[in-house]
Amino acid sequence: MALLLSSLWLHSPTISVHSIDCRSKTKPITATLLSAASSSSSLASSPPTIQIVGGKNSTWHGNSNSNGGFEDYQEESDWVDLDADLYYWTKPLRPVQWYPGHIAKTEKELKEQLKLMDVVIEVRDARIPLSTTHPQMDAWLGNRKRILVLNREDMISTADRNAWATYFAKQGTKVLFSNGQLGMGTMKLSRLAKAMAAGVNVKRRAKGLLPRAVRAGIVGYPNVGKSSLINRLLKRRMCPAAPRPGVTRVLKWVRFGKDLEFLDSPGIIPMRISDQAAAIKLAICDDIGEKSYDVTDVAAILVQMLAKIPTVGTSALRNRYKIDVDGNCGKIFVQKLALHLFNGDAHQASFRILSDFRKGKFGWISLERPPR
Repeated sequence: MALLLSSLWLHSPTISVHSIDCRSKTKPITATLLSAASSSSSLASSPPTIQIVGGKNSTWHGNSNSNGGFEDYQEESDWVDLDADLYYWTKPLRPVQWYPGHIAKTEKELKEQLKLMDVVIEVRDARIPLSTTHPQMDAWLGNRKRILVLNREDMISTADRNAWATYFAKQGTKVLFSNGQLGMGTMKLSRLAKAMAAGVNVKRRAKGLLPRAVRAGIVGYPNVGKSSLINRLLKRRMCPAAPRPGVTRVLKWVRFGKDLEFLDSPGIIPMRISDQAAAIKLAICDDIGEKSYDVTDVAAILVQMLAKIPTVGTSALRNRYKIDVDGNCGKIFVQKLALHLFNGDAHQASFRILSDFRKGKFGWISLERPPR
């Protein structure tokens, strides 16, 4: 597999074309990208991207054939390139920040309620498990028992699911995959919560106290599917849920049978998101308020990400919209789609691209991979 460097942006400096082996990480390439980045002032003048050329047999996750080591190295190189590109793509953009007033109040109340929990269920988006990790969650939970739920498992590939399962198993974290819309994984979640907190009533009986219901708090970022999980588990709509962030605004206890209670909580997010690459992923996956970001910028970056993912590539974009992809320039593609389908309305074109990704029109894709 070869990498092709080209001046893909409208106003970027001219860079000569080189063909290199994707496994090599030479300093001249890094220096060229850094030089171009220093002269950029907007997304349109960002540095050129790296285009993956050819390779129908390229894999998103390395497989276990005789060339597995080579393919794993290629995969690692691809991810390193993509993460580096995301940094440069987001650097000139207006920072994505979203912190509605109810979140500060919720965070304070949640910290108090966590003291009453027997087990905490942290829900993350399976497409971006790292970006939907609250940086203070570990400090809040301390040694409290935790179950990690990766929701929307139907939106990622089997290979991605296996990779994350292996990663968290090595971390010693109890992880469960679920589909809150269809209810998959909910019964297993209730059994696991009861099992992990079984010692609570053992201690109560030893003290001469009557047993009580196990208290399980459900926490996580906005729109990762917390309320949907509870509703599917109860088989009735007890908690407000909708496919947009910020619907749940108050903490609510919900009883499940005689021996389990769930606390549904509003989505919590840091007051300031320092990692803007993570913020863009939140926007792509609709896990942050739409008013916090420019839809056109986010759609342009999504196009560039999809073009670099071997299992998607420019062919998927071309097949979907019947438009040729000019290199990896996302903004040019958005503009062409706007002229092609929406009478030049770039906002509608951008929303269509984001909506198609969220509906799996390019295939079910994870935007992150387990760190090594």
